[in-house]
Amino acid sequence: MIVLAHVSDVHIDGSDRNTERTAHVMSYVEGLDVSAVIVTGDIADNGAEDEYTIARAALKTRHPSIICPGNHDSREPFRKVMLDSDAADGGAGDPPSSGVLGGASSVVEPINQVLRIPGATIILCDSSIPGRAEGRLDDTTLAWLDDTLAAETGPVFVGMHHPATALGIPYVDGIGLREPERYAAILERHPHVVATLVGHAHTGAATTFANRPHLVAPGVVSTGLPPFECTTQPPVSLDLPPALALHIYDNGQLTTHYRALPLP
Repeated sequence: MIVLAHVSDVHIDGSDRNTERTAHVMSYVEGLDVSAVIVTGDIADNGAEDEYTIARAALKTRHPSIICPGNHDSREPFRKVMLDSDAADGGAGDPPSSGVLGGASSVVEPINQVLRIPGATIILCDSSIPGRAEGRLDDTTLAWLDDTLAAETGPVFVGMHHPATALGIPYVDGIGLREPERYAAILERHPHVVATLVGHAHTGAATTFANRPHLVAPGVVSTGLPPFECTTQPPVSLDLPPALALHIYDNGQLTTHYRALPLP
């Protein structure tokens, strides 16, 4: 059985609030017997190097882990701090825990990574567009993903920050993944992809894309709300507790549990 702890949108900004919410979630994860921890973007709120220094400490885990950037992140400081890479050479480096392979060769190129654990492979793609809120998988990333999937024979989970399909929250749907059909075409060629794991929406959600599960992690920093729950803009609650997703894959069946973690 494979258990993946899926955390997203911690938005570390130097405030005690966001750091404490992140630490609260990670403390819970540390008490679990999980196969890996996946963090799908928006690590820093402003993409600043000092924010990543805080985030790295807050997201530290004893479990194998893999982290990708989101639209709030900046690739150069992300790569330098989160992946132990010198910005001068732009190498991918290692994240807070070992086992990540792949990555881009330039600080301005997408940060694409692979984590192999017993029984499965996790691939995280960089869907961020520097300076933009919406996402896109560029040609380099799509080619890398296609080649990486072709080399895998077992179950694969693909993750990124931006959802590839609408979630019923117009505010989020307007800044989702652009040209999702290009990603769908890759999934069609690789039936061993179990699911796509994403963030960005700050709400736990489960839907489908390209005939596969498309699973959204809740936000740690806040909770995004659909129109029938909220009429204010942006439709976000800062009062609901942080949460995470727990994906269980066993004998070909995928089950997801969403766990809210009220603060003490």
